[in-house]
Amino acid sequence: MSGPGSLISFDLESAEHAERIPGAVRLITHAVSLGGIDTLIQHPAGLTHRPVAPEAKPQARMLRLSIGLEDPADIIDDLVQALESTR
Repeated sequence: MSGPGSLISFDLESAEHAERIPGAVRLITHAVSLGGIDTLIQHPAGLTHRPVAPEAKPQARMLRLSIGLEDPADIIDDLVQALESTR
């Protein structure tokens, strides 16, 4: 395999906004996984890292996105509508 990976993370302006995004996506699935073919989104501070000590947790305003094989325009459109609908 060559080229960039398909797992990205990004911070939103607040933890509250980050918590709402996974529930607002329509195409993207709110789930934890690595290596699948579907695009997934998760809020690590509220899912996989919930039991982790506060000093070791990722930022509460961070989201993790694993890009799948869907049309890139569809993924972008879904993220945009989720970001706009949860402001």
